[in-house]
Amino acid sequence: MNGVHDLGGMHGFGPVAAEPEREEPVFHADWEPMVLSSMLGTTRLRQWNVDEFRRNIEQLPPVDYLRLSYYEKWLAALERLVVEHGLLTEQELATATVQGPRLDPAQIPAAWVPSFDPPSSPPAFAAGEPVRVRNRHPHAHTRVPRYARGHVGIVERHVGGEPLPEDASVGVLTVQHLYRVRFEADELWGEDAVGNDPVYLELWESYLEPVGERA
Repeated sequence: MNGVHDLGGMHGFGPVAAEPEREEPVFHADWEPMVLSSMLGTTRLRQWNVDEFRRNIEQLPPVDYLRLSYYEKWLAALERLVVEHGLLTEQELATATVQGPRLDPAQIPAAWVPSFDPPSSPPAFAAGEPVRVRNRHPHAHTRVPRYARGHVGIVERHVGGEPLPEDASVGVLTVQHLYRVRFEADELWGEDAVGNDPVYLELWESYLEPVGERA
């Protein structure tokens, strides 16, 4: 998805004004640990997965995405998820009044089980092989940053089989080979690249194509 959330590497936004790592607190407000614990607690219900969570953050209106803090985005996504999966209603959220439990704690369904079989086919790419990121612009959730699309990198290693985020974001389990790919800074940023620091991305097989081919 080409959304406001995917600003990394885009021109015109300037450097990231990050807090010094040694000075940055774990939380910036007293309510933030409650959001974290709520997210971890509801995850145990097995009603959604991390890519569904990411999809809901990405679907926030652009103005909200830019003005909300990190944990405010988490809270907004969590509110959307509990309604989407029928755990609460919009009215219950607005009034902070729950009419009744939606799940029996003793019979929580395993809607998303984090174990899966590896892909049946062998990996298409090997360590040391050059690959190009397919230049696609999907309307749904994806883990391919815009700045990498169309660029060539070198496969560092085959990571294994992992659920494809596009399908996982709507609750469908599709396992693909995953690769760690190294991109040189000048490949991504051209002559504007600063330094020689490479960028490493973990990319699914359907995101990649052999150099010399175009999707």
